[in-house]
Amino acid sequence: MKTKTCALLIIGAGPGGYVCGIRAAQLGVDTIVVEGDKPGGTCLNVGCIPSKALIHAADEFAKAQTFSGKNDLGISTTAPKIDLAKTMAWKDSIVKRLTGGVSSLLKKAKARTVSGQARILDGKTVEVSTRKGPVRIACQNMVIATGSGPFELPFLPFGGSVISSTEALDLQDVPQNLAIVGGGYIGLEIGTAMAKLGASVTVVEAADRILPQYDPELTKPVMAQLKALGITVHLSTTAKGMSKNGSALLADTESGALEIPADTVLVTVGRSPKLQGFGLEDLNLTMSGSFIAVDTHCATSMRGVFAIGDVTGDPMLAHRAMAQGVIVAEHIAGLPSVWDKRAMPAVCFTDPEIVAVGALPDEIDGTKTALFPFCSEWSLHDDGTQRWFCSYCV
Repeated sequence: MKTKTCALLIIGAGPGGYVCGIRAAQLGVDTIVVEGDKPGGTCLNVGCIPSKALIHAADEFAKAQTFSGKNDLGISTTAPKIDLAKTMAWKDSIVKRLTGGVSSLLKKAKARTVSGQARILDGKTVEVSTRKGPVRIACQNMVIATGSGPFELPFLPFGGSVISSTEALDLQDVPQNLAIVGGGYIGLEIGTAMAKLGASVTVVEAADRILPQYDPELTKPVMAQLKALGITVHLSTTAKGMSKNGSALLADTESGALEIPADTVLVTVGRSPKLQGFGLEDLNLTMSGSFIAVDTHCATSMRGVFAIGDVTGDPMLAHRAMAQGVIVAEHIAGLPSVWDKRAMPAVCFTDPEIVAVGALPDEIDGTKTALFPFCSEWSLHDDGTQRWFCSYCV
């Protein structure tokens, strides 16, 4: 069996893992990054980047549609068509280029990489199954950066017409009737894009409003635009499963049962940390709920073992993982870096896009709030007074 040694071993080459590897290598720390799939993790391969590519294509398609009818600019075109398979191929080319860029950055920083599935033997040793056989790596420090995966509902298991965001970002045709379980940012981003591409979209959300992790003042314009796009939203509604013939999503509302026609059902009810299948349980690390507990240096309860990114809890954001990766690298290199999570921005690429940073108004007692509209139209409000407000305001 081949053996390797290093000062820092990182399991996972997602946003947290590859940034940690690059920064550590730049600081002179002998680093090895292990990845069983393509570098870039969920964000680059099946998350942030491909979803934004799809959103961009949908926006351009919607813009082209505005010129197929009467418009004030006097521009006329024939009705546009979408070849979603070609759009996805374009998306894949972007992902391929960026994943190649990650590999180049690691190489340029002189961080070594090992491609294969890692299994933890103890807090200082990992065995990697590679195409050329097993490789045993001994390290002084270890970083768990294995990310997360879509949460699967037992009554709506993935397969066939029931898909996760991963499959949604690889569809070859626009669904005729798309039902989305979950009114969070993933479901609404994809749902909005699909509606612009011509799908009939219905959203089922168990809470009493969409995007519950955002300020209600920000989500009102999003709700208005969903309605304008023809998207049906059922709030305080719980999905129950598929109909017997698999042609409809079944749900319960406050007023009774609901049957939603759907040839495709997208389940976006959250993500689960990837903590199983690679020997992590043998370390008996202290947990915080279903996540690995870490301190201000992202250190776990075992000396020399660190954890970053989605395995450490919410919010599951790429830039959060990146920041943690830098902190771990600098801490191991002897620099005074600590994890400060007081103000993490979160952006939702709906229409309109919204962003939040810091605490929400109702999260801190005694907080005073102020509202200032950045609007471009002067019109009559519902109460008869003249105010500035845009087409999204309600």
